[in-house]
Amino acid sequence: MENFTEFDSPANVPTQETGNIISHALEIFKNSFLYCFLAVVIYFLLSLVIQLLTGFDSRSLVEEAQAAGGSFGYSDIIAAPGFALYSGANFFLTLLLTPIFVSLIYVANKSNFKQPIVVSDIFFAYRQNFINILIYALITQIALFILLIMCVLPAIFIMPFFFLGYPILLFEKASAIDALKKSFAIVQANYGTVLITALLAGLISIAGIILCCVGVYLTIPFVYIAMYSTYCAYQGAPRQID
Repeated sequence: MENFTEFDSPANVPTQETGNIISHALEIFKNSFLYCFLAVVIYFLLSLVIQLLTGFDSRSLVEEAQAAGGSFGYSDIIAAPGFALYSGANFFLTLLLTPIFVSLIYVANKSNFKQPIVVSDIFFAYRQNFINILIYALITQIALFILLIMCVLPAIFIMPFFFLGYPILLFEKASAIDALKKSFAIVQANYGTVLITALLAGLISIAGIILCCVGVYLTIPFVYIAMYSTYCAYQGAPRQID
């Protein structure tokens, strides 16, 4: 933890207000955009490979759903050729590629400190607390799945408690459980601000889907940058990791 103490730098630290946090994140996102874009392209290319290997045709499924109208249900999706295999493979792919997106938090910190960024930085989390990041990602995915089964609203109001886990894992080298506890403690004390920040970050991150899925490559990583900005607001800007 002593390697990540704060403020000996030109780093910008947002105030503990949603507007300031989002503005801080947008500025960093703008400065690190190409690396965020590269991370998403890597994910989607590998996801496409998984789709081809499992024989699942998502475009055909969408066309069938549109043709069927309101009569196309979840059972029809499950019954689609290759869907079950693709879902399982994609779950593990998402899990294994989580460190790439967590590395964007490291990229954000370098950008905040006005340090040069290199392509290899988007793989940094594979070298920094990798196992605990995977465990945390697994816990998060399971929690989200359970909450979404219950209803969308519980997911919206509970998932912000996980919001600061990845920066804690990356900068403090905490265990997955300790990161979860600390994230819960910070969010519990500042729930309203973090909730609104997480919601706005989520809306910006999925904005690309609204733009006919083209812009999704551009916006998905924003939520990770927002995690970093929120961490800075409540914990201070961590020194860059050597």
